[in-house]
Amino acid sequence: MGLLSKKDIKLITDPLADNNPITIQVLGICSALAITAELKASIVMSIAVLFVMGLGNLTISLMRNIIPSKIRIIVQLIVVASLVIIVDLVLKAFAYELSKTLSVFVGLIITNCIIMGRFEAFALGNGPVRSFIDGVGNALGYALILIIVGFFRELLGSGTLLGYKVLGDPIEKTGVYAFGYENNGFMLLAPMALITVGIIIWVQRSRNEALIEDN
Repeated sequence: MGLLSKKDIKLITDPLADNNPITIQVLGICSALAITAELKASIVMSIAVLFVMGLGNLTISLMRNIIPSKIRIIVQLIVVASLVIIVDLVLKAFAYELSKTLSVFVGLIITNCIIMGRFEAFALGNGPVRSFIDGVGNALGYALILIIVGFFRELLGSGTLLGYKVLGDPIEKTGVYAFGYENNGFMLLAPMALITVGIIIWVQRSRNEALIEDN
């Protein structure tokens, strides 16, 4: 037998596909709109959420039997806020410029519906190991969408990936541009993040009709 059961593996694979927290549950949209103009920012935000969600689920699960039900939301907020503070301090210490780019959106991880939702729906009713796996799985599902959106927005909006030039500038030849790419500044605007997420949702549902709800 492997280290993980089939149920444990599903906790990781489901959020990557048919139960993705962004495209299926429509949670955590704000950061997809706000910070995905650069792939690097998308990756760092994804790592931050992975850290907070994995350890947060683990902590809440370990404390689940001693948390009074009347103050469980307060306790959950304290746990996630403490982890977010750690992330914010690490970013300021080792990646100050990037921390300024992410700005207040790191702090807004505290109010991320995905994190609080998994605390309530899973960590409070399951053991530490499964809760940790659930947190990692949902964080990876969140990260997958952020990285896809960040990839296309930076590539098509700036012609770069991780700050490195990928698509060459247009070459003017007798008044006609050729052999190059004209950056699409519209891709860097917030509405294109929503449109890109919408395209991902459309592709996902076109490949799996079971995700289409009957009206």
